Amino acid sequence: MARFGFLFLLAAALSGAAASPVDEQEMLGNPAPLATGQDWSWTDCGTGSHIVHINDIKVSPDPPKRGEELTITVEGVASQDVTDGAYADVTVKVGVIKLLQKEFDVCEEALKANASIQCPVEKGTHKVIQSVALPKEIPPAQFNVAIRGYTSDDEDLVCMNLMMDFRLKRGSIFSW
Repeated sequence: MARFGFLFLLAAALSGAAASPVDEQEMLGNPAPLATGQDWSWTDCGTGSHIVHINDIKVSPDPPKRGEELTITVEGVASQDVTDGAYADVTVKVGVIKLLQKEFDVCEEALKANASIQCPVEKGTHKVIQSVALPKEIPPAQFNVAIRGYTSDDEDLVCMNLMMDFRLKRGSIFSW
């Protein structure tokens, strides 16, 4: 929630967000077949110890398209205030190949993105809307993103898994 900085990182790291539960097998690098039209999905993997829980994520356009602006709307709840020093470990994979593993300062990313929510984030329900331009060069692959956020005291902040599929679909040979 601290600006859902982790979501912006994800959008910046690959441009993702997602909408229905992600199969655990996918997160292990063995993508399950996608249902028709399931180009992205998400799951809040947080437990009772996590401070932030994501209630809903919407993207526009849906499904996301390479070379277009993606608007992400995230709604969630923070059970405590989120302060400076919160960070997120973000891992982006295609299958078992790790493309990115990086730690981001959530509050710093919120500031750089000029987000509508800045640290400190007060306890309560929040809604964040953020736009990012998706590069047209995104390869035709299924990306899995694991986001694990922590407070400055290393307490659990947020846990989210996302999947975004840019593979060519039957009948869409010219969409790349």
